[in-house]
Formats: sequence, structure tokens, C-alpha cells
Amino acid sequence: MSMVTVGAFAEGTSSASPDTGFAVTHSDAEWQRLLTPAQYNVLRNAGTETPFTSPLNDEHRRGVFGCAGCGLHLYSSDTKFDSGTGWPSFWKTLDNAVLQRPDASLGMMRTEVLCSQCGGHLGHVFTDGP
Repeated sequence: MSMVTVGAFAEGTSSASPDTGFAVTHSDAEWQRLLTPAQYNVLRNAGTETPFTSPLNDEHRRGVFGCAGCGLHLYSSDTKFDSGTGWPSFWKTLDNAVLQRPDASLGMMRTEVLCSQCGGHLGHVFTDGP
């Protein structure tokens, strides 16, 4: 099985941080150095990439999609589907790969998805899947 990477890998600390509870932690300056500006905006600031701009939309090789912040395997290519939203979409995560939390940041209740290892923002849950 090949590895399809969501961005570039970065290495972090190996034990959970008492401040965040995540196994991989970095200072803000370290995250900015390790990630591209676009990756930093999404993963660390919960930004949204422009729809239909990700090369991962057209990624169809077998393998796994990993976190750009820490490399944790998140999704199998077998669960990827075209949601029509312009963002890579998956109907199932790998076991223990993500955390979900309530997000009311836009004046509505949504469910945010985070990497369970570094806390990077991965997106939101939508009910448009198979």
C-alpha cells in the first residue's frame, strides 16, 4: 500500500503535552517553520482552503492520507468519495485517527474534525457521504 501524504510531514515530540493533551506539539513559530503557509492556515488556524484547489481531489492511488502536521495516518483511500464540495472527502476515518468537537464559530453548530495526534484542524463533518 502506498502512502498519499496530505502535505509534508513534520516531526514532533513523542509524549503528550500537558498543555494540549496531544502527543505532537510545537510552538507557534515551529509550526510556521514546519508547514507551508497554506498548511499552517488550515491546520493551526482552522482556515479553509479554496474549494477545488487541492491536488488531493484528483488523487486516486491506493494508500492512506496522512496529517501534514505530524504524519499520522488518517484515512484510507478506500473511503474517499467525490462530495462535489471541492474538498477531499472521506466517509470513514482510520481507528483512533481523529477527534471531533463542537464548533459554533460561524454562528451555527458544526462538528470540527481534528488530528488526534497533533490537534491539527482537518475540516468539518457533513452528512453528504455515501
